[in-house]
Amino acid sequence: MGYQGGLGSLIVLIADVWAIVSILQSGADTAKKVIWTIVVFLLPVLGFILWYFLGPKSGRA
Repeated sequence: MGYQGGLGSLIVLIADVWAIVSILQSGADTAKKVIWTIVVFLLPVLGFILWYFLGPKSGRA
């Protein structure tokens, strides 16, 4: 039972790393990349959700 928080944190970390790599590989301009990276970094769960639905679409696998 004690590992549920750790597993959830690991999933969020993996999702955020994937989002940041996708942001950096996207065709968006540098300013947008920096803003999205900061949002995902400072707000891990909400930032990932916002990026997934509103972020730059190019470069996503």
